[in-house]
Amino acid sequence: MKRLLDCTASDFRCMNGKQLKQSIKASEGRVIVSEIIGAFTSLYPSVTNAEIAAAFGADLLLLNFFDVFVPYFNGLDMNEPNQIVKRLKELTGRPIGVNLEPVDPNAKQLEDLTSLSKGRLATDESLQEAKKLGFDFVCLTGNPKTGVTNDEIAKAIEKARYVFGDDGLIIAGKMHGAGVANEIGAGIVSEKVMERFISAGADVILMPAPGTVPGVTLEKTEKLVRFAHEKGALVMLTIGTSQEGADEHTIRQIALTSKMAGADLYHIGDAGYHGIAIPENIMTYSIAIRGKRHTYVRMASSPLR
Repeated sequence: MKRLLDCTASDFRCMNGKQLKQSIKASEGRVIVSEIIGAFTSLYPSVTNAEIAAAFGADLLLLNFFDVFVPYFNGLDMNEPNQIVKRLKELTGRPIGVNLEPVDPNAKQLEDLTSLSKGRLATDESLQEAKKLGFDFVCLTGNPKTGVTNDEIAKAIEKARYVFGDDGLIIAGKMHGAGVANEIGAGIVSEKVMERFISAGADVILMPAPGTVPGVTLEKTEKLVRFAHEKGALVMLTIGTSQEGADEHTIRQIALTSKMAGADLYHIGDAGYHGIAIPENIMTYSIAIRGKRHTYVRMASSPLR
């Protein structure tokens, strides 16, 4: 199995989730995940946000605000909506994942919550549809003001593992409180929560990067990352707090602190501009964790390779 750093589009096309996990692990903390939104107008309408994120060095692309029952991606003129994921893979040469949200109707609200369409919820039906659409991985998490809880994430992991089987790649966890009163700050994640997620079948535990959520420090994060690794899971540290729109110095600081904590994957959110991180910040993030060599190769590599 090649490390992801050396993979091209043709390698990604042949990988299942288990192989993708091994490829990420072999890269020793040098994998960039860029979250993007296709429901919004592209930063530059002549190309998709997915193509921009890939061009600036992202290895994996994670679709947010994507309704699996009403597939749509701005910038693609598709007569067959069920071919959108396939087309994005052709254009970018990257693995494509989707966020689905395990909303808890009984969550203790910190703020007024928003309602989601059924195609964005982490249900049996939406997970089945995500698999049909051809997504390479699924991320079970919560956007702001959605009422996603750790209890519901654990249940959704079990559903996703059943649907995607042993070969699926499942990422799960919270980037922030998601509007839930008793799961904020340093209380978002714990060893107990992580053990429950891993036992349910999660391959990758998602948690906030140090410096993105109040109380989430390097020391606490490093301890949790070590715990996840001991249990056989990988860890994705995230920027899900609009800091994807911060200055490049902040991005470098988060990147290096996350690397010190032991991250396997580095996530950057979609709120830098409208549906994508500031593109230069994707590149800055990449250069900070793996240098210009691997960054420029990823940026320049054709999807025809």
